[in-house]
Amino acid sequence: MSLYRDEGVVLRTRKLGEADRIVTLLTRRTGLVRAVGKGVRRTKSRFGARLEPFNHVDLQLYTGRTLDVITQAETLRAYGEDIVTDYPRYTAATAMLETAEKIVSVEKDPALRQFLLLIGALRTLGEDAHDPRLVLDAYLLRSLAVAGYAPALHECARCGSRGEHRAFAVHAGGMVCTVCRPHGATTPAAESTRLMSALLGGDWPAADASEYRHRNECSGLVAAYLQWHLENGIRSLRLVERS
Repeated sequence: MSLYRDEGVVLRTRKLGEADRIVTLLTRRTGLVRAVGKGVRRTKSRFGARLEPFNHVDLQLYTGRTLDVITQAETLRAYGEDIVTDYPRYTAATAMLETAEKIVSVEKDPALRQFLLLIGALRTLGEDAHDPRLVLDAYLLRSLAVAGYAPALHECARCGSRGEHRAFAVHAGGMVCTVCRPHGATTPAAESTRLMSALLGGDWPAADASEYRHRNECSGLVAAYLQWHLENGIRSLRLVERS
């Protein structure tokens, strides 16, 4: 039996047998981990409530044949306490967790930058200092950038010519010039693409000052771009769009 310790964010859980759960976590050192929490659904479980989505936990696990097993869990920060009572923040956070699992995808492949990005986004949501949709879009853009899929915003995605181009093509990789513009490209408002740039670069004063219609258009572009680069769509984004 090989014991190890790590800290992670609980992304999701599902039932296993009568009393156990399979817990999916994004951890600081190990990456994506799926582990069994034995007996956590029993009312007398020592740490069942700690292994809930949005929680940041310190863990001890041992390596199993197919799934690792959680032997200890201590709460470092229960982000869910600040999030689950507010529908816009809850749906944004749910989309973040789903994205984190799909964008990392390979189990036990260290993804420290993705872990830190998720922790920061959940903390920002909990503080309620910005519109939840802005926080979500900032997280999605930065997560894509860390994974190597940053959209081209200040140069043509095809020829590399710099400038404030008007067309955005999801399948081309971002903004495109008039010469390279492919069929199916859209023409968003300049303010919407500047908002994407502000969110990607962490310019919160500019993002917070943006208009509602530009936030909506920006969210649509980000969602389309994200789902183009992932094999499976992010189902929880549909809930965010209704909020």
